[in-house]
Amino acid sequence: MTKMLMPSIALAALMAQRPAAVIGTVRNETNPGDLEALMKETKEVLQRVESDVKKTAEEALKQSKDTGATTTELKKNADALLTAQKTLGDSLEKIANRLEKVETRNSDLEQQVAQRGRGGGGDVKSFGQLVAENEVIRAFAANGSKGTARLALPVKQAITSVSPGAGGLIWSDRETEIVGMPKRQMTIRSLLMQGSTGSNSIEYARQVTRTNNAGPVSEGAMKPESTYAWEQETANVRTIAHWVHVSRQAMEDAGQLQTEIDGELRYGLMLAEEGQLLKGDGTGQNLHGLIPNATDYSAAFAVTGETMIDTLRLALLQASLSEYPADGMVLHPTDWARIELTKDGEFRYIFANVMQLAGPQLWGRPVVETQAMDQDEFLVGAFKMAATIYDRMDPEVVASSEDRDNFVKNMITVRAEERLALAVKRPAALVNGDFGNVSG
Repeated sequence: MTKMLMPSIALAALMAQRPAAVIGTVRNETNPGDLEALMKETKEVLQRVESDVKKTAEEALKQSKDTGATTTELKKNADALLTAQKTLGDSLEKIANRLEKVETRNSDLEQQVAQRGRGGGGDVKSFGQLVAENEVIRAFAANGSKGTARLALPVKQAITSVSPGAGGLIWSDRETEIVGMPKRQMTIRSLLMQGSTGSNSIEYARQVTRTNNAGPVSEGAMKPESTYAWEQETANVRTIAHWVHVSRQAMEDAGQLQTEIDGELRYGLMLAEEGQLLKGDGTGQNLHGLIPNATDYSAAFAVTGETMIDTLRLALLQASLSEYPADGMVLHPTDWARIELTKDGEFRYIFANVMQLAGPQLWGRPVVETQAMDQDEFLVGAFKMAATIYDRMDPEVVASSEDRDNFVKNMITVRAEERLALAVKRPAALVNGDFGNVSG
């Protein structure tokens, strides 16, 4: 009876004493010494289990001879011992494989460190050899290892932001704002009176003759006759328009594209409108602009050593003599800069206080700068009295696929247009000229 229980007792004792990493997956040990110890311990347990398996087999053979059969408990113990034997054998093989990998990896690391220390040439030395052979360390040891020694070894294959280092891990930031081209500030429309119309033309009467013979008369005498005349004028509504082709895919996939196109098309209308308001020649579908209607500059008198500032003052005088006191001036930005930089004989600015500029002004009138005006040219006048803009249709942007073969090509035509009329009712209120050869 005692012999029958011995295998069971031995099995329980062995399983209680088994190494932690023997059954199941071998732990990720990185120290070869630890793995070697584990392998040794596992081999010892395996030897004891194999001994118990042998004893159990002998006991089973004896029972079979004595009784013709083996007990259930003996069979159970034999199965457990065989299972443990297999598990221990598998674990031992895993430990051996793991030990081989760790030793290979450690060997590679030592070679890499030695390779860095020697610049990749000659015999491979470990990091410890490099330290031991360093002259700084030798001198430190020779002096009794007192104080502190600093050791600097060359670094090879450092991780940097350049590929194949960490460069592949660095991602640039992306700005969602679209950087567009510069846009001109529109100024001419704001100078004029503005209205609206529901028709395709504006008709108005303009006085062209005024002969005033009013004067004192004696009793019973014939009174003097004055003469007045008007004529009918027409300002036709004109259309300013343009369009652009865009694929449906681009319009749908680029969320900001629709807004950008809308803004660009509207800006194009305003830019064309600015040019038409100022210089439209009235032919074809052009507006009849301010400058073609303006009165030519003619100085009331000559000024010795005339400057640009003098010329503008004489233009203001001309408008005043026509009974239309000017309320503004239009200049090219370069001309206005030349005027602002005018200095006296002691290099003091004539009228500008560079620290306290309230706004572009000259002779008490606002100055409007625009590149729609040619350089060396000016326009002075009573703009509110001179002309009126009549808007028939505000700027409109419309998209449609019903244009030529757009449907079959998945294209969209985006059109922008506006309709307006310009009536220059008092041409004498505008004075246009150039600076010629006058100084700044």
